[in-house]
Amino acid sequence: MTLTDQVIKNIIKRLINGKDYRIEVVALINAEFLQFAIDFFKQVIEAKLSNKDLTVDWYKKTFLNSNLSSTDIAINSGLNKKTITNMYNSASKEIVIDASNEHYDVLYDSISSLVDSQPDIDLTLTIKLKGVSVDLNMNESLIVINTLAVKRAALRGGLWSTAGKRVEKFLMATLCHLFDVPFIHFDQSRVPESMREVDFFIINNENYYRCEVKLMGKGNPESADAIFARESNIFVADKLSDLNKKQAEMLKVNWVELRSKNGYMKFEEILTKLCIPHSKKVENIDLKVEEIFKKILK
Repeated sequence: MTLTDQVIKNIIKRLINGKDYRIEVVALINAEFLQFAIDFFKQVIEAKLSNKDLTVDWYKKTFLNSNLSSTDIAINSGLNKKTITNMYNSASKEIVIDASNEHYDVLYDSISSLVDSQPDIDLTLTIKLKGVSVDLNMNESLIVINTLAVKRAALRGGLWSTAGKRVEKFLMATLCHLFDVPFIHFDQSRVPESMREVDFFIINNENYYRCEVKLMGKGNPESADAIFARESNIFVADKLSDLNKKQAEMLKVNWVELRSKNGYMKFEEILTKLCIPHSKKVENIDLKVEEIFKKILK
């Protein structure tokens, strides 16, 4: 699961221009989920048709098949691997298969009980493919709907996490290029291996200034607390509450709030304070950002 270069570009452009970046991630979640749904419906119709003369549970036989990946088996059962890991402290394929089969049986029994208790409600899901159609009864339809819901939740959690991790270094490099900071002052290959867990470093002679990026909203103070606990020198965020800013200033952490008006310009003040060579102004920011992308996203 990766973010495309175009999505990274779009997120950074929106952040630099003080706009909300979340629509880009939402659009990516929608695209990936809809593609999954189409592919999943194709698999469902093929499985139903190939098992139509059998009395076994065709969904379990096909979608919890041990030949599938452990991730697919978990999702198809209505779980995800992270949940299984939390439950069993392991996500080995054997454990995933056992947990998924157990959960599916419980889910199936729950759905059957629900359907039996609601005789006035009926649901038939019809899927057509190349002129051939299959009908899923209410039990089967609810199983399929549940799987789609679990998959979307998994995509949502994964892509939001991936967005922050994939964008942070490119965002910091963009800010440095934006103010024409010489590459030697943000060349991450110069960072000692023991310090690589930090998002980014600004370098001045033997001084390595720790930079942390957190694309969080105002309602997430815990993320800011974690940054402060790591004794960062520079904190770049999407939004910061007044409390976050006061905390940063008390701890002498330099902060940048990109969603504020011309928020990116705060980075120039920090460069000046740290005696990092740079230019003071940015001419035609949109054009310059596009030129920067040609350097950092190849």
